[in-house]
Amino acid sequence: MPSKINHKLCVAPMMSYTDRHFRYLLRLISPNVMLYTEMISTGALIYGDTGKYLAFDPLEHPLAVQLGGNMPDDLKRCAELAELGGFDEINLNAGCPSDRVSNAGFGACLMTRPDLAADCIAAMKDSVRLPVTIKMRTGIDDMDSYEYLVRFIEQVSAAGCNTFIIHARKAWLQGLSPSQNRSIPPLQYERVYRVKQDFPHLQIIINGGFNDMENIIEQYRHVDGVMIGRMAYNNPYLLARIDNTLFGHPSMPESR
Repeated sequence: MPSKINHKLCVAPMMSYTDRHFRYLLRLISPNVMLYTEMISTGALIYGDTGKYLAFDPLEHPLAVQLGGNMPDDLKRCAELAELGGFDEINLNAGCPSDRVSNAGFGACLMTRPDLAADCIAAMKDSVRLPVTIKMRTGIDDMDSYEYLVRFIEQVSAAGCNTFIIHARKAWLQGLSPSQNRSIPPLQYERVYRVKQDFPHLQIIINGGFNDMENIIEQYRHVDGVMIGRMAYNNPYLLARIDNTLFGHPSMPESR
C-alpha cells in the first residue's frame, strides 16, 4: 500500500539548508508540508554522533529522514535507528550528483544499479514498519532512456517502494557540478507525467524548477505531489499562501 503520509507538498532535502532549525521555521509557517532532513550518510550515522544527526523537535512532524548509502545492511541499521528516533518515513537518496557522494558509490550512482537500489529498499522495508521511499532522477549520464527509467522503477517498486520522488532532470556526473546539475540538464516534466500514467498504482511526486504557486497547482493534474527546494529557502513565507491554497488551512500562521 502507498504511504499514508500526505506528500501533496514536500520540501526537498537540501544540504546546508534543511537542518532542524530551518525545518522548525517552515513548520511554524506551514502546518501541512512534508519535511525532509538533509541527506545523512550511513557512515556518519553509524560511526558519528547519532543523536545529533537524528535530533529534531516534535513540532516538525510529519518528518522524513533521508539516508545516503549503498550497503543494504548499513541502510537497514540506519533505518532502524531512524524508526527508534521517531521519524515518519525513510527516504533513500538516489539523486545526489556530488563528487564525494559519487566516489562513494551512492546517491545518483544508485541509478546505474537498479538491482542494488532494490536490495537497499528491501533491506530497509524488511526491518522497519515505516514507509520507505526513494528520491531519484529521470536518468544518469547516457543511461537516460525512458525504457531504462521504467526498468529502474519496476525493480525498485518490486522491492516494496511505493512512493517515488522524481527530480525531473537526469544527472550528469561527468563535467557538471552539483549546482549545475540543478539547472543545466533540461527539465523533463512530461517524462514524469508518463511514469504516473504507466504506474498508476504508485505515488509519484515531481521535483525540479518550481518557482510559483500557479506552476505547482498545475502539477496536480498529472502527479500525486510536488516537492519544492530553492523556492522554500528563497522565500519561506510563501509556504503560508501555498498551504492555505492546497489544504484550506483556516487561518494564516504568525506574521513575519
